Amino acid sequence: MSRYFDPYDADQPLMMKCSCGRDHTAAEHRRELSAASATAELRTRSESADFESYSRDFIEASLVKALFPQDALRRRFLGAVGKGTAMAAIASVLPIAPLQAMAQEKGALEKKDLKIGFIPITCATPLIMAHPLGFYDKQGLSVQVVKTAGWALIRDKMLNKEYDATHFLSPMPLAISLGVGSNPTPMNVATIQNTNGQAITLAMKHKDKRDPKDWKGFKFAVPFEYSMHNFLLRYYVAEAGLDPDRDIQIRVVPPPEMVANLRAGNIDGYLGPDPFNQRAVFEEVGFLHLLTKDLWNGHPCCAFGTSTEFIEKNPNTFAALYRAVLTAAAMARKPENRELIAKVISPQAYLNQPETVVSQVLTGKFADGLGNIRTVPDRADFDPIPWQSMAVWMLTQMKRWGYVKGDVNYKQIAEKVFLLTDAKKTMKSLGMTPPEGAYPKFTIMGKVFDPATPEPYLSSFAIKRT
Repeated sequence: MSRYFDPYDADQPLMMKCSCGRDHTAAEHRRELSAASATAELRTRSESADFESYSRDFIEASLVKALFPQDALRRRFLGAVGKGTAMAAIASVLPIAPLQAMAQEKGALEKKDLKIGFIPITCATPLIMAHPLGFYDKQGLSVQVVKTAGWALIRDKMLNKEYDATHFLSPMPLAISLGVGSNPTPMNVATIQNTNGQAITLAMKHKDKRDPKDWKGFKFAVPFEYSMHNFLLRYYVAEAGLDPDRDIQIRVVPPPEMVANLRAGNIDGYLGPDPFNQRAVFEEVGFLHLLTKDLWNGHPCCAFGTSTEFIEKNPNTFAALYRAVLTAAAMARKPENRELIAKVISPQAYLNQPETVVSQVLTGKFADGLGNIRTVPDRADFDPIPWQSMAVWMLTQMKRWGYVKGDVNYKQIAEKVFLLTDAKKTMKSLGMTPPEGAYPKFTIMGKVFDPATPEPYLSSFAIKRT
């Protein structure tokens, strides 16, 4: 009889082989059946939103718009004759079918068998769910999604070309491209994997210390130095008058180890990714001090990306990956899909977390550890747009805290690393409507960030290393 212990499975610490013969418990068996059912349901939903459907609708819409450029006239025409009749009439004079076929044409894939790394956190939802839902398969790709222990390992496996693409923390491609913490190697952000979706979690013993001014001497964990978690934690405590390098300790802890370290008293809290904030509440060892959306609503966190070399050598493969991940992100953004997605990504092969924990994160209906049940629908979101102003903000914080020195060409670096133009182009090919612009302003803790003036913004902070 096989036995093993998994410290991150709350259902049954002592595992025994299931009656089905596989090396898992009966509880895990039920969860896997539930996940399989959810996967089948989501696959069914995705059939009406696959690449071919997007392409066909995009071509038809483009032709109608070209023939009737005025919105009012176009609406009257379609309202009078209906879409089917309209397209039949247009087809009598324009080659719709060949145009649709051309839109669906994909170049030959340079590489079909791929390895994509991921950390088991909800930030990677689009990248993960694309695997069981067959979005990679639909693009002709055979993808292995590889659960990875930590971000330093993700970085090293990308540098060593063991992974073809990966789940990144969004500042990581900037740091790697600049040679900060590693040899300089050009990397790119294709999409933002998630927005919001993080929290500051504190140990239960600190319920009476909700004011960050009282945190002097606290020990905090973040998942990596080059992370939004690190930058947002530093920003938050500095706004409260604490120097993050002198008044508190910040240490790097892999996300799956954060709850155990909180329980053991090795740290007082962490600004970390979900589901580990919610897992601390589930385990009754911590409470949610605040959601990071309360610091910057819509902030980026993780990203999907790869090396510039991979893109240059495998442009068609990269385009296929792009389509798969963007399609997954579009599905993940819909609230009606969140509970099913939680079932799909919770099993051992992916997050290995209780479904109820993952569901609370994705649906935004959750216990906060303080006796409250909260409803925050946008606690986690999956807006894929890699705004270049996001990159500029990250660079200001890397300079603020001494990770980069000297002059920084913010715009040049942002546009080289964050592939906004490619993202918009691929979204259009899928029949989606990408937003306008490249450098929107953001508001962080009440302070407006204008990407056109990064140096004055940086100079405005009282606490900084520069």
